[in-house]
Amino acid sequence: MFSNRIGLLCISLAGVLWGTGGLALEILRDHTSMSVLTVSAYRMLIAAVALVAASLVLRRGPQLVALVRAHPVRTAVVGLGTGAYQALYFGSVATAGVTVATVVSLGLAPVLLAVVDLVQARRRTARPRGTLRLSLVVTAALSGLVLVSTASGLNAVGTRPMLGLLLAIASGVVYAGTTALGRTLLASRAVDPLALTTVATTAGSVGLVPLALAGGGPFLTGDPTALGTLAYLGIFTMALAYGLFYAGLRTTRSGAAVVATLLEPVTAAVAAAVVLGERLGQAGIVGSILVLAAVAGLEE
Repeated sequence: MFSNRIGLLCISLAGVLWGTGGLALEILRDHTSMSVLTVSAYRMLIAAVALVAASLVLRRGPQLVALVRAHPVRTAVVGLGTGAYQALYFGSVATAGVTVATVVSLGLAPVLLAVVDLVQARRRTARPRGTLRLSLVVTAALSGLVLVSTASGLNAVGTRPMLGLLLAIASGVVYAGTTALGRTLLASRAVDPLALTTVATTAGSVGLVPLALAGGGPFLTGDPTALGTLAYLGIFTMALAYGLFYAGLRTTRSGAAVVATLLEPVTAAVAAAVVLGERLGQAGIVGSILVLAAVAGLEE
């Protein structure tokens, strides 16, 4: 029980840190004209450097080597998927605003993960009640996403709200797939969470850096606020957050983990309202509540 609570706390802290990522990007965009791809690449690269350094200090080198040898393809896919969905998410923030991007992408992902869990449970137990519950969850989630998308178009909180909505949906789908794959790796107690986070982040940075270079500059900035924000994104919202998340997944039930990730969109929405003055209007508020209620309703 104690380890379950610690795991839930780790995932909750990760959710809070992730929830500040969109706000950090908006602050960064006020101080530099770096593209979303460049920011994403820096975030992954800074996180990879920090995690490799931590692994060396903690003498986790053997675990890193063992993980790469045992699961080279799956760890690479987790890393590339992590880089892809964060780039899609940042693109959504830039075009649709923090609130829409976060509620849609980070609300859709746990719903998809929990739907998979419920389908698997249905196959194992054949409970009619599970089918009804699944239908209600999917209906609530889809209704909420429609309302949020309508609000994004009417209130124009971003420069290209419909494009931002599509990017957010794509981010949520990739996020769900990446998390599911990471969870299967952690099902084996032989896989160390720090090793998985380090290898995956390094693979993600290897995938993103060439794309950022191909996308064009600027690549450098001397603005102290921009530099500090980049460091925060890499160290806190990437390295620390994912380390906590993967550590928590080892001891926390999937349903409880899904509910804990609600702190991410809630944190982002509150931060965007307080700091950026973003407003979704009545339809957006109702849609956000439906998405969050759908995720919360998945907890048994």
